[in-house]
Amino acid sequence: MEKSLLKQILHEYDEKRNKANLLAEKRKAELLAVNPRLSEIEKELANLSLQTTKAILISNESEKEKLLSDLKKKTNALIKEKSAFLKSLSKDSDFLNPQFECKMCKDTGYVLRDGVSKMCTCFKQRIYDIAYNKSNMGNLELENFSTFDSRIFSDKVNKEIYKSDISPRQNIKLIKEKVQSFIDNFDDPAEKNLLFTGNTGVRKNFSY
Repeated sequence: MEKSLLKQILHEYDEKRNKANLLAEKRKAELLAVNPRLSEIEKELANLSLQTTKAILISNESEKEKLLSDLKKKTNALIKEKSAFLKSLSKDSDFLNPQFECKMCKDTGYVLRDGVSKMCTCFKQRIYDIAYNKSNMGNLELENFSTFDSRIFSDKVNKEIYKSDISPRQNIKLIKEKVQSFIDNFDDPAEKNLLFTGNTGVRKNFSY
């Protein structure tokens, strides 16, 4: 993959992620401004985590277990209260969280699997979409076998001009048959590939 393409997509993902985070902060600020108790819960959760982390650093193993247990209980209680509060406002429990387009990678483009960072399916799809658009294949609804019209090719044989003993119309029909056979047998390992060559304007594609 071209480095410029990867850089372009990573930039798009950075913008999407930043936008989701900014919108989440805006929703949060607006909601907390008119709901003091919700604001208190958010502060308690943040302080609880910070205080416990500091305490763990200066505690022995037995004390750490108790601190972590207490942290879990208090955190769960606050999260439960927070969810109930949001529900009373007709809001989803994740309303204050960033709403990423991809829940799997959180708009980073990568996911962690078995301890290894791998490209997310959404990232692969974005690469495919860009490559597809560059291939000039975006008009398949019109440019397909159902719109194929061999009448636009001459039915006159002219070996001197066309370097062939058959007419361009006969030739394009044979090409169509070969292409159709290739598509029908695409999954067959024995099927040979197709290669179209020629100068610009020699009808490697077809008009409609």
